[in-house]
Amino acid sequence: MGKSVAEKIFEKHLVDGKMDPGEEIGLKIDHTLTQDATGTMAYLEFEAIGIPQVKTQLSLSFVDHSMLQNDFRNADDHRYLQSVAAKYGIVFSRPGNGICHQLYLERFAQPGLTLIGSDSHTPTAGGMGMIAIGAGGLDVAAAMAGESFYLEMPKIYGIHLTGKLPPFVSAKDVILEVLRKLTVKGGVNNILEYSGPSVKTLSVPERGTITNMGTETGATTSIFPSDKITKQFLLAKDEKTNG
Repeated sequence: MGKSVAEKIFEKHLVDGKMDPGEEIGLKIDHTLTQDATGTMAYLEFEAIGIPQVKTQLSLSFVDHSMLQNDFRNADDHRYLQSVAAKYGIVFSRPGNGICHQLYLERFAQPGLTLIGSDSHTPTAGGMGMIAIGAGGLDVAAAMAGESFYLEMPKIYGIHLTGKLPPFVSAKDVILEVLRKLTVKGGVNNILEYSGPSVKTLSVPERGTITNMGTETGATTSIFPSDKITKQFLLAKDEKTNG
């Protein structure tokens, strides 16, 4: 049997350890993201490392959680995040742009890459065929400094999709059924990898809806294959951006 999509991406990014389930491995991280509820501490930790620029292909700082300006604290956090982004080569998404994991999927996700983010729903990007994992702020800071991300090699849990969504049934119902079957602990130390003929009936945003809520099963992440639907989504995005 051939390798799964997740295994192929892990293999390409493996820098330490063996890809045996349960073994500790180190992965090269291409992209990172933070949001303002977790980003302040992550960037303070990154500054303490003492390097002049991030070493990832792309790092992003989103402001989308602590939006109320009742006093100086949120405003101070946001100004700090903006200043540290400008100083270290991080893309800053200002308040009002939107939610971090959704914006990342729409604007920055690329099939075959790795992402860690200090937001539990970072796995949304798995809808684009990425290994995208929610992590602690210190892990994100270390990745921005060029360090590997260490984790226990997960098992690959295959979910084979058949049929077609009937009227008034959405992608949210798919992941709710998966959650019903697996429970909130059933995905722990697993990657939920979707396959089957019905994958082609789901748009990238629908796939992102499913991978987003894989988090609720405790899964390390969730992933869909990259295919013609993914290509069409990327082309449409480029046309909108350049047109």
